Amino acid sequence: MALLMALTRLARLHQTSRDESEMSSEGLAAHSITVDVHVGRYLRIKRTTDVVLSVAALMILMPLLVTLALAIKLHSPGPVLFRQPRIGKDGKPFTFLKFRSMRVDADTAIHRAHMEQLIKNGSSTPANGKSAKMEKDPRITGLGRILRKTSLDELPQFINVLRGEMSLVGPRPPIPYEVELYQDWHKRRLEALPGITGWWQIKGRSRVSFDDMVRMDIYYIEHRSLWLDLKIIAMTPLAMLTGKGAG
Repeated sequence: MALLMALTRLARLHQTSRDESEMSSEGLAAHSITVDVHVGRYLRIKRTTDVVLSVAALMILMPLLVTLALAIKLHSPGPVLFRQPRIGKDGKPFTFLKFRSMRVDADTAIHRAHMEQLIKNGSSTPANGKSAKMEKDPRITGLGRILRKTSLDELPQFINVLRGEMSLVGPRPPIPYEVELYQDWHKRRLEALPGITGWWQIKGRSRVSFDDMVRMDIYYIEHRSLWLDLKIIAMTPLAMLTGKGAG
C-alpha cells in the first residue's frame, strides 16, 4: 500500500510536469521536443513500475500460483502453462504465457473462425449484454472456465512483463491470425506494449464490439500516463471479482 501511494504521488508530479511543459512550449518544434522528453521519461518510470510491481505480485501470489498449478495438473492431462505466439509492440512476436484452461487437443480452427467473424463484423455489439467471446467453448475444461471467469489464468503474464515483452497496462496482445484480418486503423493498437490489464478490460471487456475495443485501446495510447496506469491497476481487482465480460 505504501508503495502504491508513493507511485501515485510520483504520477501526480509527473502529470503536473507534463501539463506545465506543454503550456510553456513555443512553436511546433519546441512542443515536439517536449513531448519526446515526456514520453521517454514516462516509459522509463513505467518500466520501473512494471518490474517492481510484478516482482512483488509474484512473491505475494506464490502460494496461489502453486495451488493453481497443482489444481490444473490434477484436473486434466497436459502442461500447467499454455504457451502461444502473440503479437506485441510494433508487430514483434513473442511467446505469451497463461495457465492452461483448455484441453491439450483443442482445435484452434474454432477460435480462428470466431475471430474472423468478430473482426469482419467489427461494429456489431454483442446482443443483450452477452460476451463477444465464444459461448460454451467446447475446448475449455471445467476448471478452465473458473480460471477465465476470474482472470486467474492471466497471472503467469507477470513473467512476460519481467521479460519486457508486456507491461502491466496496455492493449491485449492479439494472435497472429487475428492481425492478418486487421484493417489499417486497427493496427494502431500495436503502438504500445501489450498489457495484462488495460482501459478496455476495466471499461468494456467482451461486452463491446471489436471496433469499440480497438477505439478504447487507441484512447489509452493517446492519453497514457503514469496516473492513468495506476488508476487502471487500482480498478482491475474489481473487474476480476465481478467477472463482467470475462470468459
